[in-house]
Amino acid sequence: MDGNGRWAAERGLPRQDGHRRGADAVRRVVRAARELGLPALTLYAFSAQNWDRPRAEVGHLMRLLRLFLRDERAELLARGIRLMAIGDRGRLPRFVRGPLAALEQATAANRDMTLCLALSYGGREAITAAARALAADVAAGRLEPGEVTEGRLGAELGTGPLPPLDLLIRTSGEQRLSNFLLWEAAYAELYFTPVLWPDFGRAHLEAALASYVRRQRRFGLTGEQVQAAAGKETPGRQDARNFSGRESDPQLASWRPGV
Repeated sequence: MDGNGRWAAERGLPRQDGHRRGADAVRRVVRAARELGLPALTLYAFSAQNWDRPRAEVGHLMRLLRLFLRDERAELLARGIRLMAIGDRGRLPRFVRGPLAALEQATAANRDMTLCLALSYGGREAITAAARALAADVAAGRLEPGEVTEGRLGAELGTGPLPPLDLLIRTSGEQRLSNFLLWEAAYAELYFTPVLWPDFGRAHLEAALASYVRRQRRFGLTGEQVQAAAGKETPGRQDARNFSGRESDPQLASWRPGV
């Protein structure tokens, strides 16, 4: 979700206008993702580092977040979308934490799609917190050092309820992860687009998904091994299970342009 400020600057508008248009893009993309049958969508709405921005801008972003939680409640419920959040929510203002918790509870039984908001979130911070929790368990005797595995550490991350990350999209022409889902992105496909976030919509999401389904995901194997396992003679993405031993959601795996 990058490019709100540049979108506004290119039009001679205040940054707040860019953020408001960015909020409109969130609504468009969430609706499109649901209609396309994606199982989960995680949006990097506010990073741990964004707290260092000017106080007025941070306050504006928090108010936009509160409005989103209020205004989108009916649509999330009607469309069967579950809301969850990752990050250090303790730093969020009370007027955001309350509506956030209420909407998480109200949508908890929804199963058609999960919308995850990364708020006050950082990938390094998340990994550090998970490692600290496991270290505390070892120190207390609840866990043996040898029982600290990749699986256990991954389970401590806030993204545990989500399916494995298949595709990471970065808008605005930047080509870096910027501390987003560092652990989860280990085998994700990366897609970079010059489109600024306020202009991003269904057509751009479909273009990213079309790029994704054309890729061959090898997970350390050779292309020939992937083809043999998938039972195909030409390169292509396997449909349900990737070679890391984790399930990729078949809805995303079977998505095709135009669906």
